[in-house]
Amino acid sequence: MNSGADRLEYAESFRDLRVYQKARELSRAIFRLSQDFPRDERFSLTDQIRRASRSVGAQIAEAWAKRRYENHFIAKLTDADAEQMETQHWLGCILDCAYSARETLRPPMELCLEIGRMLNSMMRNASNFCESTNRLKEPDPEYYLPYSDLPLDF
Repeated sequence: MNSGADRLEYAESFRDLRVYQKARELSRAIFRLSQDFPRDERFSLTDQIRRASRSVGAQIAEAWAKRRYENHFIAKLTDADAEQMETQHWLGCILDCAYSARETLRPPMELCLEIGRMLNSMMRNASNFCESTNRLKEPDPEYYLPYSDLPLDF
């Protein structure tokens, strides 16, 4: 018998997804990390890494909104994965420029890798997140009347 702690809970919103919560954690970590970058990096490195890290969560939220269509859901998760990889790239640039020590960059890099694994698992199991596709796109509507049944004064 499973205890309540062993049972998976269903997400009612994108905010309930662990991967979304991790994405928010990543964007906060990147914000704190980038606060001390040189002023001349403000519009290049600082802006780029902040945008990429913040976009991870935004893409996950968009994927949730598009889960009615499995392919759209997967496409948005792919975008989220691309953004976490871009964040990894900028973390490498930070190391190359010696703006932070490797030990300081390890936690956000590990978060990126964890988010990437979670996103890839979601993509492999997209049908578990998406609504059933067995529904009609539009029920047989009443307004489809034969032309002979249309009133003459329409």
